[in-house]
Amino acid sequence: MKLVILDRDGVINQDSDTYIKAIDEWVPIPGSLEAIAALSKAGYLVFVATNQSGLGRGMFSEIDLANIHQKMISLVEALGGRIDGVFYCPHLPAENCACRKPKIGMLDAIAMEFNVKLVGAPFIGDSLKDVQAAKAAGCTPMLVRTGKGLDTIKTARPADLAGVSVFDDLGAAADYVLGNPR
Repeated sequence: MKLVILDRDGVINQDSDTYIKAIDEWVPIPGSLEAIAALSKAGYLVFVATNQSGLGRGMFSEIDLANIHQKMISLVEALGGRIDGVFYCPHLPAENCACRKPKIGMLDAIAMEFNVKLVGAPFIGDSLKDVQAAKAAGCTPMLVRTGKGLDTIKTARPADLAGVSVFDDLGAAADYVLGNPR
């Protein structure tokens, strides 16, 4: 079964250092929703795995987060695609939970809930935590320059990004996955 895992903030939507707290703050990166729809139409299961510590910080509620995710899902569906699952970690970094990337708890949950193998699956993110989680779970890490991607490229050690393909945005990464590199 073909699947792809996506980080959310900075990959699908514009990121914010002050967190995405409400539905009107969630703004898709140009071409990202079309990329998700294209992956879905090509037979890929599409999952989102996102750290959302703003929830644990009390900056927004579970309902706010559900509304944001429903907006994202609805916009993808309007383009004829689908998101098969959205997994998030609500914990603060200091809580040292098993689900917060770079740990692989969310990825394990995807594998268990959907009975899929993660080995080799593309994991598209914009941070070193995404790359580390992808590698730890046996996924193929891919990095986009959107969001925190450029900073990640500048600050990561070369060894951390060894073997990681880098793309301008989710659209370019999806084209590569689909065999249509730009």
